[in-house]
Amino acid sequence: MAPVVLNKKRGKKWQKPPLEKKQRKNDPFVEKRSKTEEISNDSDSDIENEEVKDPQEFEDEGEESGSDTGSELLSDGDDPLADDFLRGSDDEEKGPDSDSGSDSDSDSDSDVSDIEKKSRAIDEERAREKEEALEEMQLNIREESDEFRLPTKEEIEEEKQQPPDLPNLQRRIKEIVRVLSNFKDLSQKGTSRKEYVQQLKLDLGSYYGYNEFLIGALVEMFPPVELMELIESFEKPRPICLRTNTLKTRRRDLADVLINRGVNLDPLSKWSKVGLVVYDSQVPIGATPEYMAGFYMLQSASSFLPVMALAPQEKERVIDMAAAPGGKTTYIAALMKNTGLIYANEMKASRLKSLTANLHRMGVTNTIVCNYDGNELPKVLGLNTVDRVLLDAPCSGTGVISKDESVKTSKSLEDIQKCSYLQKQLILAAIDMVDANSKSGGYIVYSTCSIMVTENEAVIDYALKKRDVKLVPCGLDFGRQGFVRFREHRFHPSLEKTRRFYPHVHNMDGFFVAKLKKMSNSKKTSAGPQPSETVEQQTPESNVSNGDKKTEENSEQVLMKKATTKAKDLKKKTSGLAENGNVESPSNEKRRKKRKFPSREEISKVREEKRKTLREKVSSKKAGSKDKGNEK
Repeated sequence: MAPVVLNKKRGKKWQKPPLEKKQRKNDPFVEKRSKTEEISNDSDSDIENEEVKDPQEFEDEGEESGSDTGSELLSDGDDPLADDFLRGSDDEEKGPDSDSGSDSDSDSDSDVSDIEKKSRAIDEERAREKEEALEEMQLNIREESDEFRLPTKEEIEEEKQQPPDLPNLQRRIKEIVRVLSNFKDLSQKGTSRKEYVQQLKLDLGSYYGYNEFLIGALVEMFPPVELMELIESFEKPRPICLRTNTLKTRRRDLADVLINRGVNLDPLSKWSKVGLVVYDSQVPIGATPEYMAGFYMLQSASSFLPVMALAPQEKERVIDMAAAPGGKTTYIAALMKNTGLIYANEMKASRLKSLTANLHRMGVTNTIVCNYDGNELPKVLGLNTVDRVLLDAPCSGTGVISKDESVKTSKSLEDIQKCSYLQKQLILAAIDMVDANSKSGGYIVYSTCSIMVTENEAVIDYALKKRDVKLVPCGLDFGRQGFVRFREHRFHPSLEKTRRFYPHVHNMDGFFVAKLKKMSNSKKTSAGPQPSETVEQQTPESNVSNGDKKTEENSEQVLMKKATTKAKDLKKKTSGLAENGNVESPSNEKRRKKRKFPSREEISKVREEKRKTLREKVSSKKAGSKDKGNEK
């Protein structure tokens, strides 16, 4: 017997639907509601039940009476026979297909069991992931606590045996910097500041690839937070800059032409009237027609500074002691408007080609190119003969690590000391060539692309002691002041007028600029200056004040007097011994005299003579053996 869908209405009897001959499989049954549920329903739901009528299957004409009785029973209320009647109808419908249904039920049960197993496995995995996430979060909270703990020696040894864990190193570097910035509150009990600094050096060296000497020098120069900014800036390239050649064009015209070629650029800064910064370009900047025509020069922003400090005037005599590849020389010529005379010196012959090529390309006509050692220039060009000298001294290159990363590992203390020794010789030669009586000049500009104190402030302090010069303002409105004191060193107070430039502050290469004014052509040193110069060059870190010099001179005089008195006493003793009959031989008297060491030439001659004698002996032996063989 087919089921009938019953639509109930509160307060009304069930009405018989219109008769249609339709039959469907799997007809749903409407379960009976209890009276309490009917009472709890709101009037809105009742209205909805009245309005919504779902057209369902209807019975055949022959079964109208049975359906009427069943509907009446359901509409009357809580009649228990209604459920039995409906359940019986279900059993009657399922009766003929019971065998096929049992097979499908077994298959569906197996499918359900598989799905349940998979869902349980997924739930277990999710629970395990949650537990691991909680454990990891707790570990991170412990690690990131305010009390940072330094690794023990055992942990450091284990790290050395394994490949470097960069995330762990970076996290530890940040924590150490945080502790050092507020050491009193964040430091661990029982650990000194030295231990934190030592660990910071090791971690920075292994993470960024610095050797022990260089990272130690940087740690001594900068506080921890600024040190991290400096090291990070060394890892990034500096912006590309152009210098407009004012001998051929103007900056505005050059910018318009390059923008039309697809170059994205801006003016460099307020302090430069000829500089341009290039952000990106659709064409190679070093191969444009404007570059080949000499309208601009590819030059870093830091290279502008020494020439701006020198400020050459028209019709002057200027020397550029280290000129290659010609960026600063061409800038000097542009400021002088191709008047006067420039000596462009370069010691390395291999770099003369680039220097001359750039001079020709930029249209410079007032320059003489020469190839001499900087120390020999005073002998070649003469003393007190020029108005200004630019000395961009050869250095260690610790300010341009972004261009040459080999500096991180290749430089040592010996290299820095060698550079400092050479720089001191060159700056004295530069001072000697300048004429103090020049009407418009008498200036020396010293610059390096290094940030080391021994190559910068120590060299200038040495020049102030050895020559009659003084420091003057560089004419640059920006840049940090030079060091007047650095650790145990104490320099001249006027070194405040020097300028330092850093990549993390000024977005240019690390640079140092100092400007000296020659006061007189006389030298401060005595008649024999060379021995004292060499001694001080070997020990560039010794800084003695004028008062200390006087005390040292007095002590030396006292020592000399004592030495003379001792020599007189020895002579008296020897004479007394001679009177008693114990006379010393003349050979002993000769031994007491200072031993004169042979010169290198004499040593080489003696060695050559020995080699000749050995060769003659060997040749004679060979000839004798040949004669014996012939006799046999």
